[in-house]
Amino acid sequence: MVTPRNNRYQVSRRRFIQGVSVAAVAAACGQGQDAPSRQTPSGTGPSPVFREPSSQLSGDLRILLWSHFVPQHDVWFDDWATEWGEQVGVNVTVDHIDVTGIPARVSSEISAGEGHDLIQFIATLSQYEPSVHSMNDLMDEANKRFGEQLGLCQKSSFNPTTENYYAYAPAWSPDPGDYRKSLWEKVDLPDGPSTWDELLEGGGRIFSEQNIQMGLGLSQELDSNMYARALLWSYGGYVQDENENVTLMSDDTIAAVQYAQELFDRAMTEEVFAWNPASNNEGLISGQLSYILNSISAWRTAQESLPDIAKDIFFVPALEGPKDQMAAQHVMYNWIAPEFSTNFDAAQEFLLHYTANLARVSYESKMYDFPGYPDQVPQMDGWLDEDPFALEGDDETKLQPLKTALDWSTNLGHPGPASPAIGEINGTFVLPNMLARVARGKQEAEQSVEQAHEECEQIFGKWRSEGLVGGG
Repeated sequence: MVTPRNNRYQVSRRRFIQGVSVAAVAAACGQGQDAPSRQTPSGTGPSPVFREPSSQLSGDLRILLWSHFVPQHDVWFDDWATEWGEQVGVNVTVDHIDVTGIPARVSSEISAGEGHDLIQFIATLSQYEPSVHSMNDLMDEANKRFGEQLGLCQKSSFNPTTENYYAYAPAWSPDPGDYRKSLWEKVDLPDGPSTWDELLEGGGRIFSEQNIQMGLGLSQELDSNMYARALLWSYGGYVQDENENVTLMSDDTIAAVQYAQELFDRAMTEEVFAWNPASNNEGLISGQLSYILNSISAWRTAQESLPDIAKDIFFVPALEGPKDQMAAQHVMYNWIAPEFSTNFDAAQEFLLHYTANLARVSYESKMYDFPGYPDQVPQMDGWLDEDPFALEGDDETKLQPLKTALDWSTNLGHPGPASPAIGEINGTFVLPNMLARVARGKQEAEQSVEQAHEECEQIFGKWRSEGLVGGG
């Protein structure tokens, strides 16, 4: 127990789906590609760490989490979690579901007052603060054991208005740009784009000259949220200020929306309005996309089944804009324990055990997961310098751009916290909707920004009236 548009080079929907389908078939049976030269990592992974719980545990612990984009992680996690339960006298069961199903599942379980004792999601769950156990005592213990948590993770799990940790955030994933080097070499950018202007010019040329589109979503899904926020911040626009006052309506935000419209017109097709979180991954490895804003998961997938394409995928940091160079984290793990949880003591002890083994978490996710407590993974820089899972003949240093990820990554509510209002704005896709309305020609940029600003004001007002958001 823890102590207290119009484009003459448009790619048809059928052509895009056919390309993705080819990749899916190749992924399933390896057609048309040589088998990966090295499927097992060089060296051995970190040894497991175990510490006896501070009190006697018993009963059941039901865990729900997403199906990881690196499947090896889930195979390891399930056995590892069950083994911990056997060691401490707890019956641990683990359920995985598709990432798109987690929010609805959380809502339904909280509404029903029954379900899993511990739930993990890959984005801020601050909107559920009134219905979950406080993690304050757990955070006190974790900081004693593991050192200071990254500010990025702290801001993504702590509400300064209520002085409450509504979630526990021990790990995260950066959101670099993933690009096909062979495509960008032909437009004189072999190292990929470094600015939003280069993305527009180079991506536009690739579309017009090579008939390969850009892969930035304008849909109601997680990656579209990340694109919208990165673009907004790079132009100097913000949903809120550091005191939690809505500031979306600005010339900077309007300029960002106008840029998104131009990028869509010059380098994308209407498929981006209906994407899900896997669409950009699938498009990149199928050869249908030149650049996506994502984690390293598409590349890791290609290593297993499409090694030639994997060798052509490289990474760049957040793009530099007129005002800043910033991106949201791709994944921010939020672990919550609903109030109905019948075994909160075991849940907290499990999360401490998970944190003590973050080196193994990072390794089993093939460097997809980064530690929120960096001291727990002293090997990380070495792994990024020389990827232990690199294919023979591939560049073992291609993950080096992620070594600076903390310099250009921030939390969803930047420059303020990831409050319940920010959680709802993220979960209802206010920002990608704002971009999409203009790209589809339904509104002018200023009109769409004004609508999004009003939506944010309503959301903030609701949560402020409940005492869960500051400002006003």
